[in-house]
Amino acid sequence: MEQLILCLNGGSSSLKFAMYRMEEAAEERVFSGAIEAIGTANGRAWLKTPKAVVADQSGSFPDHAAAIKTTFAALQQQGVKKPAAAGHRIVHGGPKFTAPQRVDGELRRALKRLISFAPLHLPSQLAMIDAVTAHYPDLPQAACFDTAFHCSMPEVAQRFALPEKFWQQGIKRYGFHGLSYEYVVAKLGKELGHRAIIAHLGNGASMVALKDGKPIDTSMGLTPTGGFMMGTRSGDLDPGVLLYLLRQGNSADQLEALLNHQSGLLGVSGQTSEMKTLLDHQSSDPAAALAVRMFSYQIRKFVGAFAAALGGLDTLVFTGGIGERAAQVRAEVCRNLEHLGIELDDDANASSAAIISRSNSRCLVRVVETDEDLMIARHTRAVLLAAKIL
Repeated sequence: MEQLILCLNGGSSSLKFAMYRMEEAAEERVFSGAIEAIGTANGRAWLKTPKAVVADQSGSFPDHAAAIKTTFAALQQQGVKKPAAAGHRIVHGGPKFTAPQRVDGELRRALKRLISFAPLHLPSQLAMIDAVTAHYPDLPQAACFDTAFHCSMPEVAQRFALPEKFWQQGIKRYGFHGLSYEYVVAKLGKELGHRAIIAHLGNGASMVALKDGKPIDTSMGLTPTGGFMMGTRSGDLDPGVLLYLLRQGNSADQLEALLNHQSGLLGVSGQTSEMKTLLDHQSSDPAAALAVRMFSYQIRKFVGAFAAALGGLDTLVFTGGIGERAAQVRAEVCRNLEHLGIELDDDANASSAAIISRSNSRCLVRVVETDEDLMIARHTRAVLLAAKIL
C-alpha cells in the first residue's frame, strides 16, 4: 500500500524536509524543501519537485513551530492534505537509543533528558516533534538517530582515556552522520569491499572506517564538534587550548560559540564557511587557500589513520555536498596516498564520476550522492509497520 512519509531534518536555525512516496517495491521522492534562517528577519522557504521549484518565499519564521506550519501549508497547496507519517532525524540518541523508535510521550521525555549531549540540536528537534503533534495530533511519528549506526564499534574505539566513571555516565565516542553512512553502505553493498572508508564532507564533516560494512571507528566523538575541521567547527583540539581560554575568562557559552560557529573554514579564512567560495578565491586570497589546504590535509591524515586501523584499504568513498562536488578537495585528500593503493583518474575526478580512481588503482575511489531523507523514510515506515500503525 502506498504511503506518503514526511522526513524532517532540523538544525538550530533551519529545517530541511522531503516527502517520499513509499510502496513495497518503489521509493519516490515527491517533494523537497527547506526553511532557512529561522528566528531572523531574513528567512526563506522553498519547495520543489524533482523537476521544478514550485514555491519560494522570503519572510520571518520566528521558531521551528512556525517553520513546521509553513511546511504543511506549502505541501497542502500542492495537494498533499496529510502525510501518512513523519520521520525525524535526531542527532543524538545517547547511550540508550541505538535503533529508530516510534515517538511517544516516554521517548519525548527521554530525549529531553539527553539535551546536555546535543544542546545545539535536540531542543529544536524536540520543538519540531511537538509542532507536528500540534498540527496533526494523531499523525504517527518516528525518531531516527544519527548516532545509532556507530553503536556496534568496539569499545577500544568508543572509549576516551578517562576514568571509568565517565564511561559509565555515557561520555564516549558516539559518531554522527549515521543515516548518511547507512545509505551509502546499503547502496554499495558488497562493492564496498572488506576494508572501506566513507568520508561525509559537508558543512558538518566526518569519516567512518568499515570492516565488511560494519563501523570500527569514526572521527566525531561525544558531539559533532570533534574530528577534523568543518565549515564552522574546530574539530579536535589540544584540550589545553580550552583550559587556556577558560583561564583567560571565556565562559562555556563563549567557547561553544567559538568551537561550533566561529572556527573551521570560517575561522581560518576569516570570510566564509562555503567551500565553493573559498575555492573560487584561493588564487587571490592566501587565507582562503590555507583553509582549503588545512581541510584537505586533516582529512588525509584521518584516511591514513583509519587505513592503519583497518589493516589496509579497498575502497574510499566521498559523499556529502563537498565530497560529491569539490573535485579539487578530493584530489588534495588523495594526494600522497599512493602507498595505500590510491591513484586518481584526473578526468573522472573532474567530472565527479561514480568511480574516480584509475583502472589499475588497488584502492577503488568512489563518489556517491547520499540520501539521509530516504533512510528516514525507510526507517519510519519499518518502525510504524512493525507497530501495526501503517
